Formats: sequence, structure tokens, C-alpha cells
Amino acid sequence: MSSKPPSPTTQIPLPSSDFDPGPSPSSSSSSPPPSNTTTTTTTTTTAPNTDPDCPFCHIAATYPPYDPAQPPPPTSSLLSPDATFPQPATFIILSTPHLIAFLDIMPLSQGHVLLCPRSHRPKLTDVHPSEAAELGRYLRVLSAAVSKATGVADWNVVQNNGAAAAQVVPHMHFHVIPRPELRDKKSERFTSTMFGRGQRDELDEEEGVELAERIRRAVAEMVRGDGEGAKL
Repeated sequence: MSSKPPSPTTQIPLPSSDFDPGPSPSSSSSSPPPSNTTTTTTTTTTAPNTDPDCPFCHIAATYPPYDPAQPPPPTSSLLSPDATFPQPATFIILSTPHLIAFLDIMPLSQGHVLLCPRSHRPKLTDVHPSEAAELGRYLRVLSAAVSKATGVADWNVVQNNGAAAAQVVPHMHFHVIPRPELRDKKSERFTSTMFGRGQRDELDEEEGVELAERIRRAVAEMVRGDGEGAKL
């Protein structure tokens, strides 16, 4: 990447997720969702610690926080700051003052979500205690929301630290990965899907918009229900 920071309203493609050992096939994407206004204003959120070359820091700076219990509609400028960008969109699932979650653009399965702190924390040990507490809370919420939105009852939560541990983006993040088909544990398919090898297709933008909206609604239900001890 260039050392020059990207424009806040210019989307950049994310690197392949931690589970992809090599290049992944690309597919043509559909047009990004239309804005509900004729002009769009982008609000930039600056985390206390950022890396101008980090794609996750760029996402955190582009998408401001909103109340998870009252998510904005898909056409809101909070979720679509620039409807003219040529690169794949970012599909926001959760955006708080300290955390941000979004769909993986090269998912292992439908509903594959990434959760990370807004501040640039290369590894789990770099995360502040308050951030770690919020990450733990929302891992539970996201797990329940993804399961409800996809109808898949089983999932993985995975987090890698360092290149030797298959971390590609040096910004600490969790993967929440639905697992709809892992029946034959002796098969090659089980091994390849468990560790992310094999063919992966780029997330279609129209599908991403609809899926992200379903998960956001499920997140809102979980957050509102947490006061009543809601469980998956």
C-alpha cells in the first residue's frame, strides 16, 4: 500500500481474510446501494491510535458510531458514506465508539463477520482492558445475531495473532463464521473449510446489503433484550 493515507470517502478493497492462504477468485459486483439523499456527507471518526496504511483503520475512520439498539436504515449516510466509490463496499454490522464489525468480503460462509477495535491494535495483547471487555460482550451478541440472521446454529469464533499464526491484516480482529455443513469430519471438505483453504467467492454487493441489514436487526434485538437476560 502507499504510505499516503486514503481519502475518507474512497473505499479500498480489503486484503483476503486471515484464513485464505493464497489469491482468491474475484467476481463482478453489482452496483452499490443508492443513497436516500441527493448529497452525502461523510463523518470521519478518528480513533486514538490509527495506522494510515491499515484498511481496518480506514473503515473505522469512514464509518461513525451509531446506537446498536437503533441501527440506521441501509440507505443512511452512516452506512453508505459515498455511493460513487468504484471498489467493493464495506457492509457494517456494528459500530460503537470503540468497536466496529463488518462482513468479510471474501467469506468462508454466508454471514462471516469481522469484529475489531477502532484503534489500531496489532494483536490481542495490544488491546486495552476496556476494549477487551466490550469485544467479549459483542462477540456474544454477534454470535447470536449471525446465527439468527443466517439460520445456522453452529459457528466458529477465531482470532489470529501474527503472520506465523495466519494473521494477514495486522489489526486485531475476531472472525464469527457460521458453519452450515461440517458433517463428515474425515472428509477433505471438512479440513479445507475448517482452515479456510479452497475456493472463496467475493461477496456480492446486493446480497451484502440485504444480509448486513438482517444481522443489524438481530444485533438490535439482542442489545435491547440484554437487559432482560436474553440468550441465544
